[in-house]
Amino acid sequence: MTVEKENIKQLIRDIKKKKELREISDKFVKEQLDKLFTKDVKVDFNPRSAVYKTIIKDVRAKLRRVYGLFRTKENLAEIKKLLSEKKIDQILSVHSSTKERILFYPQLYQKIFQITGKPKTLLDLGCGINPFSFQHMKLSKLNYYAYDLSKEEISLINQYFKSINLDGKAEILNLLDFDKVKRLPSADLSFLFKMTDVLDRGKGHKTSEELIKSIPAKHVVISFATLTMSGKKMNHPRRGWIELMSKRLGYSYQLLEFSNELFYVISKDNN
Repeated sequence: MTVEKENIKQLIRDIKKKKELREISDKFVKEQLDKLFTKDVKVDFNPRSAVYKTIIKDVRAKLRRVYGLFRTKENLAEIKKLLSEKKIDQILSVHSSTKERILFYPQLYQKIFQITGKPKTLLDLGCGINPFSFQHMKLSKLNYYAYDLSKEEISLINQYFKSINLDGKAEILNLLDFDKVKRLPSADLSFLFKMTDVLDRGKGHKTSEELIKSIPAKHVVISFATLTMSGKKMNHPRRGWIELMSKRLGYSYQLLEFSNELFYVISKDNN
């Protein structure tokens, strides 16, 4: 191994010393470093140097923005324990987004499938622990492909799929790598729950639009919170950019609104 490769490996280890970043794959961290280094940024591999510390700070900030919904190691340990005890609905209570959906998961999937038909192949992008809600889909058969950044969560999801003999696979994927997204299995339906705000980071919606266009699925379901961080109902929860984008690209959409989350069911196969 070259000195530079060893230096980069050490830099990755130092970046991941923060508790909330430990479970992100080394490959994804390296991709962020590669992007930083292509910007003609000064590189210094001396851990005591100001440059080295700045690189760590900048990459950590990027990781937190791109993957702001990350679970802690304690959460993962709890999921592992509950999975071994086959307490699947309790797993959904570990994270706030899935916990909020427990009361309406069956109704949500029923309404989605009324629009899209029952899928044979599903892509769950930025899945988190949503795949553990499969039992609420009431499907006898499904090819379920789940993608996220946490190697530990991906491993647990694969264990779950295997335990219920579900056809499918969970893998690590950076959703900003649109070329890889385009090469995913062709699907009837794709989920993109509460991810576009994280990906866009308040800088318009070009990133989310490019991702939506890249997803090889007939239907894409995109969701947004309808409550503020303080728990108050948003005055205008609808996302005008989704509606304008759909019209411009020749997509159709239908809205499904629940107590704390709004779902756009986008149909791309009208063209």
